[in-house]
Parts: sequence; C-alpha cells; structure tokens
Amino acid sequence: MNSKQIRNGIEHLKKNDDVLMKIISNFKQIKLEKHSDIFSDILKSIVQQQLSVAAAGAIYEKVKTFFENNLSPEKILSTTHEELRSLGLSNAKAKYIKDLAEKTLSKEISFDDLEKKTDDEIISELTKVKGVGVWTAQMILIFSLARLDVLPVGDFGIKKAVMMNYNLKELPDEKRVEKISKKNNWAPYNSIASIYLWKSLGSKE
Repeated sequence: MNSKQIRNGIEHLKKNDDVLMKIISNFKQIKLEKHSDIFSDILKSIVQQQLSVAAAGAIYEKVKTFFENNLSPEKILSTTHEELRSLGLSNAKAKYIKDLAEKTLSKEISFDDLEKKTDDEIISELTKVKGVGVWTAQMILIFSLARLDVLPVGDFGIKKAVMMNYNLKELPDEKRVEKISKKNNWAPYNSIASIYLWKSLGSKE
C-alpha cells in the first residue's frame, strides 16, 4: 500500500475529527500491505477464532509446522479430520478449513480476481466458507487486501473504543458507530480510523 495514501487518509481524519486527531498523534503511522496468499490468511483467521492471543498463536504455529509452512488446499484435503484435530483444532474448525480447501479447489470461491471486486462482493464471496462471517471477511479486506474504507461496526473493540473516546455512557450499537463515522467524515478512510481506534485501547505501537 502506498504510504502516501495512508498519509492522505491520516490528514483527512485529523482535519475532520478532533478525537481521532488526538489518538493519531499518540502513535506511529500505520502500514497496510496487500497479501498474495489470501487462502492462508483465511485459514489463519479460522484457526484463531475465539481463542486468546497466546493460544491462537500456539495452535497456528503447530498447524504451520505440521504443513511445513505450505498451507495449500491440496495438503489440507489430504489430511484426515483426526490429524487436524490432533493439532489442537476443534471439531468445527477442522471442518471449516476442509470446507475452505474444498471450495477453493472447486473454484466455488476464487482469490484470483478479488482485486477487481467491491468490498461487498468480496464479503459475499468469502462468507460462502463455513466459519467465515462478515467480521472475518472485513478483517481480510483491511489487513490482507489493504482496503481503506472498511468499518467493522460489529467489532467489540471498535464499539469499546468509540464509547471510551467519544465519551458515551454505554457501548454503542452498530447504527451509532455508523452515525459517528458519518458525522466525522471518516469515509473514505474508515479502515484507517478503525485501526487507530483499536490502538487507542492499549497498543503502544
């Protein structure tokens, strides 16, 4: 991702939102880079769902080691359900990554032309995979495809950061988050706003 685009987004947010201006001043400029292996990124997201950071990292490292850092759909499908379970995956997650591999090989989902698709089209495509919801697809949009205008309104961290930074008395619902974004003109840089909001919860980077 061109750092100039990020700088433009940061300046846009600082100009339009005093709260974000203060948050941004506390952190280094963020980086967003496009990834070439979206299959592996989705697989990692599935493996790490609903786990603590430590547990998620440990299990994913175990999976990578087992597959010798080559997380291909062919290798996933040639591995038995029991072998996947032995790596620390739940019964559901073992089924989910099998489903991801099957849909990838059958071309039911394709990562080849994602660049040409809109955010909504990509969400629709990725959520065909069992275990991949809108939130997971939005994380892929932001952190794997470097899309700049994604607002994960259902994310708990975003809601908590909005409540804390905008002095709300309670956790906002999705409509309230959208309303604050529109009021403060975050678009077309909602992704950048979201990343700084996450950082405001305690990141030191």
